[in-house]
Amino acid sequence: MASVHFDRVSKRYGDVTAVDGLDLFVEDGEFMVLLGPSGCGKSTALRMIAGLEEISDGELSIGGRVVNDVAPAKRDVAMVFQSYALYPHMTVAKNIESPLLSKPSRTESGEVRKLDKTERQARIDEAVRMVGLEEYLGRKPGELSGGQRQRVAVARAIVSRPEVYLLDEPLSNLDAKLRAQTRAEITELHQRLRTTIVYVTHDQVEAMTMADRVAIMADGRLQQVGTPREVYERPANAFVAGFIGTPPMNTAAGHVSGGSASVGRGHLDLPDPAGTGDVVVGIRPEHLRIDPNGTLRATVRHVEWLGYEALAMVDLIGSDTDDVAAPLPEDASPGRWIVRLDGGAPPPEPGIEVGLVVDPANVHLFDAASGWRLGAARPDGSGAPAPEPVDTAPAADPASPDPAGPGDPATGEPDPAVGEA
Repeated sequence: MASVHFDRVSKRYGDVTAVDGLDLFVEDGEFMVLLGPSGCGKSTALRMIAGLEEISDGELSIGGRVVNDVAPAKRDVAMVFQSYALYPHMTVAKNIESPLLSKPSRTESGEVRKLDKTERQARIDEAVRMVGLEEYLGRKPGELSGGQRQRVAVARAIVSRPEVYLLDEPLSNLDAKLRAQTRAEITELHQRLRTTIVYVTHDQVEAMTMADRVAIMADGRLQQVGTPREVYERPANAFVAGFIGTPPMNTAAGHVSGGSASVGRGHLDLPDPAGTGDVVVGIRPEHLRIDPNGTLRATVRHVEWLGYEALAMVDLIGSDTDDVAAPLPEDASPGRWIVRLDGGAPPPEPGIEVGLVVDPANVHLFDAASGWRLGAARPDGSGAPAPEPVDTAPAADPASPDPAGPGDPATGEPDPAVGEA
């Protein structure tokens, strides 16, 4: 196992910057997910770890060794591609064995050498049991389903026992049922192997259900790194707030003055007195309630009933989707909110006006221009934007241990006092 450290790593293609000054530390044995929309730089970052892309600036280390100029075959990593990349003329068994024939592998004692036939077969048997392919060893890829081919690709990575596993959108070609099944299999596999995994996906459900920590990227830059719970409960900026969550966080333009924020034609109480300034207001769908006395006013568009819950789609009265200048996900619609309801409650009728209420402690405030959370540090180390009206999240208990482990939770950088083991 080994750590992976991006130290101000950039990748440029001519005038286009795909990855811009990435600072990220992946702990030894950690399951790190690089998450973001298409074109955000996450796959490019993964390919730089593998050595398939040259680094334009910065240093990349694996296990404390700088690998900028190290050939891919000598980095001791194994990569699983979205397209499976199996040999169509080989059986499942031969596909799984192929990396053991082409290069030396790490033995139980830590020695790196070519394995004999008995050792290779033991590796194959172990990997096949892990992914449940015992019945398919004599088949060729064309005779397998998409999920089975994906498991062959994972088994082929397992047999080489690398320091780091790299998985590039491995579930994107599977249907919903197989994705859920394979998510669980990969998570259980990591729990058994405890090998470092860097996993790339655009699917935040995969990230939230599988990762030890999530690194969210947009436009080639790191937006936030933290545990799934941290990025959900305390998003670093409006982009992360709108990207994480199903449904994502509701956003709208607002104006803070004193102890309240005006939003559309209504207002919200804030937990503490604040300054004055324009903001982006964020509220999770589960934190909103429909109440006739609610100080926020909205018009119900329609209701989606899902059995155990219902989702009411509403338009905030007096709020416009063009009012927010801060960076948001492409599919975000500020002012068009979702309210999560109990599936057993009578749903509101489309077209009626309703009131909305929220506990002030569940209101998130972001800078109106930059989108960064008020009062929070950014991944580049800079502070919160000015002015700073309020930070509504509860203060952390200084006596409580840091759930993110050693290092800076905003950047993923290791604590110098702890080192980079």
